[in-house]
Amino acid sequence: SFSDAQSFSLPLRRPQSCEGAQYFDIASLACGQCGPSQRKSVQGTSCSCLPGFKLVSDNGGTSITCEKCPENKSGVTQDGWNCIVCPKGFTAEGKCKCAANEILVERATNGALLDAASCIQCEGTESSFATPNVLGNMCIRCEQTFISVSRSCHCSVPNTLVGSLCFSATGNLPPKGIATVRFGKLGITLISAWFLKNLQASAAACLLYSNLTSCQALGNMCVMNMNYLSSASTDACGLFQYVFANTAGLGNVHSISFWRQNLPWLYYGDQPGLASQVLETAEFPSSFTFKGTNKNIKLKFVAASYDAAGNFLKWQYLEGGIIQLCPDTVTKLNAAYIFGTTYQQKCTISVSRILKDYSDPVFYDVFLEYFDEEDGQQYLWAVPVLNLNLQYNEMFVNRGSNMNSWFLTRRMFLVDTLSGRENDLGNQPKVIRIASEITISIRLVPNTQRGAIYPPLITVSYIDVLLQNPSTQNVMVSFSVSYEMNQSDARTQTDIALGVLGGLAVLWSLLKTAGWKRRIGSPMIDLQTVLKFLLFYAGDLANVFFIITVGTGIYWLIFFKAQQYISVLLPLPTQEDDFVSYVACGFTLKVVQFLHMLVTQLTIDIFFIDWERPKGKVLKAVEGENGIKSTAAPVSIWRTYFIANEWNEIQTIRKINPLFQVLAVLFFLEVVGFSNLALMDPSSSLSRSPESYIAPWSRILRYGVTAVLWLVIAIIQMAYFSVFYERFVEDKIRQFVDLCCMSNISVFLLSNRCFGYYIHGRSVHGHADTNMEEMNMNLKREAENLCSQRGLVPNTDGQTFQISISSKMRQQYDRIHETLTRKHGPVRLLNSSTTTFEQSTKAYHTMNKFLGSFIDHVCIQTFNLGTG
Repeated sequence: SFSDAQSFSLPLRRPQSCEGAQYFDIASLACGQCGPSQRKSVQGTSCSCLPGFKLVSDNGGTSITCEKCPENKSGVTQDGWNCIVCPKGFTAEGKCKCAANEILVERATNGALLDAASCIQCEGTESSFATPNVLGNMCIRCEQTFISVSRSCHCSVPNTLVGSLCFSATGNLPPKGIATVRFGKLGITLISAWFLKNLQASAAACLLYSNLTSCQALGNMCVMNMNYLSSASTDACGLFQYVFANTAGLGNVHSISFWRQNLPWLYYGDQPGLASQVLETAEFPSSFTFKGTNKNIKLKFVAASYDAAGNFLKWQYLEGGIIQLCPDTVTKLNAAYIFGTTYQQKCTISVSRILKDYSDPVFYDVFLEYFDEEDGQQYLWAVPVLNLNLQYNEMFVNRGSNMNSWFLTRRMFLVDTLSGRENDLGNQPKVIRIASEITISIRLVPNTQRGAIYPPLITVSYIDVLLQNPSTQNVMVSFSVSYEMNQSDARTQTDIALGVLGGLAVLWSLLKTAGWKRRIGSPMIDLQTVLKFLLFYAGDLANVFFIITVGTGIYWLIFFKAQQYISVLLPLPTQEDDFVSYVACGFTLKVVQFLHMLVTQLTIDIFFIDWERPKGKVLKAVEGENGIKSTAAPVSIWRTYFIANEWNEIQTIRKINPLFQVLAVLFFLEVVGFSNLALMDPSSSLSRSPESYIAPWSRILRYGVTAVLWLVIAIIQMAYFSVFYERFVEDKIRQFVDLCCMSNISVFLLSNRCFGYYIHGRSVHGHADTNMEEMNMNLKREAENLCSQRGLVPNTDGQTFQISISSKMRQQYDRIHETLTRKHGPVRLLNSSTTTFEQSTKAYHTMNKFLGSFIDHVCIQTFNLGTG
């Protein structure tokens, strides 16, 4: 059982926090005390004997026993288990030491321990050419340059010792190199221990001896210094350029003028401006396809890799995430090299993990492999690198968009944890450099029909990280592959379509404006006319933008996804700006059109004409006369209210169901998988495996797929509604017309001042305000054709019309209508006075009689009636 007060916490201790004679106990994760005559070991996780003490037993940790050496044998052997006489003094650890050109011997050939150690000088003369090894316990053959120059293992004057190499005084040594590394983003320039040790020696060995690894090491140091070039600098790149210029007699490699024999290929020339020739002059010899039997759908990048010392490591394909810092599955990593797939990968990586996984920098010369069908051989095409950190005469020439100012290079690396080490290569680096952004760009040759491309371009941007606390520091890195083509032709065609359709929209808007002028009965062109034209044009221009954007989306959807031999590539996100602006303009203009339509509908005049006539007379009390008067029986207003209510209900009738429309589009997009057609990859599949890479969306394809689905489903709905539903289920508009006829009420609507619509609802039976028996009898007579037809014109069925009235007729209408809206506003207000209500009622009857007479051809000379 556990005690209520029991705690499961412990103090945090680190190995470096154990001081003095304490060591870090890996079992208890705490500091332990070493025993007498002991101190902390170099690793800090155990104890070791003090100088002058030998080991008696060692079981790890503090389980060691030390014993002091006697005065006549005060030294300790290298393994620490025995005491020995040291003839030439002691090291700080109490062990024997020898001179620089001597080796220490403590045991005989058979392993027997000697009483006294001896320091034996290696034979450096011509017979042996021996020198001590790094550990000082064995004689080995000295470095070849010593032998070649001085015929000994000593680089004596006047010869020159550079690093660990010896050069003749008569040799043409390169200028004194500057062992500094620039970390421009941090504003730091430090003296690199790696450069200090190897720069001058590598340059001299490369220049004088054409040493292959030294030349590669020199090139690597130039790459670590971001290929910095300056006419006055003698840093790593300056020395490389010096060696390159002074080895012209060696010739070139593979007839490439930028690739000197024995040297790595670092630059495309010595001046900026050759980028356009490299990237746009020659086509890549192989072509690519999306479909077909002879498919060439993969980019086969292969890299020659080198370590920092210039040793060739191996050829390796870039698949498997070789130059991708973000971890992922092999399938998703390899998707970057499927031709036509736009690839984007981004993640945050801990600096401590980078230090662990990339402790030794690796340098890559990248090529694109292809097969020559004529001779059946495999070939490599060099892939140029655009280093955004490169400086030429203190200027970042690669950061602009002008290709003619770029300075292309060849070699690249992912992480540099070596050049930022100061003083000692065993120290942790002060600064590390990481390839934070890598982009492979593929450009399609204009007007190609067979998938021809220009040479790919690798763009690299490095970030400098000042190490403070690696376990808490993180770096954002990304890797992407983009495809692009010249969009000028597509942009020109779009502009032409916009100009032509925009011009037609102007003509159509002028026709609509002219029609509107006729409908309002005004021949003058005034400010209102201009405003109306602009409003009409806004709606028509919005339709133009819609047609263009939908056409653009369908074009790219069909021609990109369905092509076998590649002739088009999707626009880049930055090239979609015009398309997005067209969509935004279309939406904005549609909002203007919507507001115009809303205002137009709010200003429409609607009047319900009641044809019902009083049936007989009734007795009615007359105020003020104390008597009863016989008057016509009132007509019920409920039929008019009912028709008005039905009119309001049919305002939302559509030929499509909005809810079904939205749900159907979402179903086909997300469930069926049509949304996958909007991905920026060549696949036309509607389903994707969860393990596969999902490419980013194309805004043009998303718009195109969604618009096509929306239009197709809407057309299907309208066809179903018109062909089937209205014929066999219900037609609400025809039902409303029938209801008007059964209610003996007509609808008179003026959408403009002198133009409107009319629904003829006058009952052929004369009365509609009747009982059920008479209503059924009327319907039966109508079904048996025992009465006239419902149409306004005799012997016709036409009940819906467009109407055009004269200005005089409109003026009369306005005079009557003014009574309804004068002073206290509409009659529906509850606070209207009795007098006003009576006036409104009288105006209603007057309007009803006036419009009834109008329809009955009483005022035939004032109107023109046309069927619609």
